Amino acid sequence: MQPFPLLQGKKGLILGVANEHSIAWGCARTALAQGAELVVTCVNDKARPFVEPLTQAANTPLLTCNVEQADHLAATVEQAVQHLGGLDFVVHAIAWAPLEDLHGRVIDSSSTGFARAMEVSAHSFATLAHLCAPHMTQGGSLITMTYLGADLAVPHYGLMGPVKAALESLVRYMATELGPQGIRVHAVSPDPILTRAASGIDQFGDLMAKARAKAPLGRLVTLDEIAQLTCFLASDASSGMTAQTLYVDAGEHAVA
Repeated sequence: MQPFPLLQGKKGLILGVANEHSIAWGCARTALAQGAELVVTCVNDKARPFVEPLTQAANTPLLTCNVEQADHLAATVEQAVQHLGGLDFVVHAIAWAPLEDLHGRVIDSSSTGFARAMEVSAHSFATLAHLCAPHMTQGGSLITMTYLGADLAVPHYGLMGPVKAALESLVRYMATELGPQGIRVHAVSPDPILTRAASGIDQFGDLMAKARAKAPLGRLVTLDEIAQLTCFLASDASSGMTAQTLYVDAGEHAVA
């Protein structure tokens, strides 16, 4: 007897697909396999040729959404709700910082660069919750992506460390505010995985090698493993959980 799909009948919005290696696409692929109906986004028309073949093959609508553009996020949520008829879960897999600020010391970062990184990578999650919550009438889940550099000073992670720390704090406050509505909020924290966004981090190959050597499982995790945790959090199977940062990093976070 086949198990009942974890997300059967659930409707979700997944933001931040750049290509087939994106965490967002891994989550979308797994959610679809688990029975979800989805709308997904990429950042702009330049990214569309890398994403559209994936969504067309999956018969899934693709929208463009640049959270730095006024009203893009609101229009995206409106279109997704029109197509789906409501929302049960949202996955926010968006992170960005200007390279000149990301590659330098945190103390040398510009106020403009810091603010842009915070807007794109953290505050957009709060804005997304504000826009989506009215459409999550049966409760549901809001999930974002973080990294161990929010808690530890990881070499070369730089500006994104404080930004991800703010994002994890947002998760706790948002969970407190949205809990009475039955909306749960989580952050998923994978170990380093080579995505388009991560490729902008200086010496990222060394970061991956160190994580692999440090992890009790002796390896890095896969897109599928990240997606499986995300889909669990999006499902009713996690109905008693909220306000957490959950690691899927082969145990790296537990080792000094």
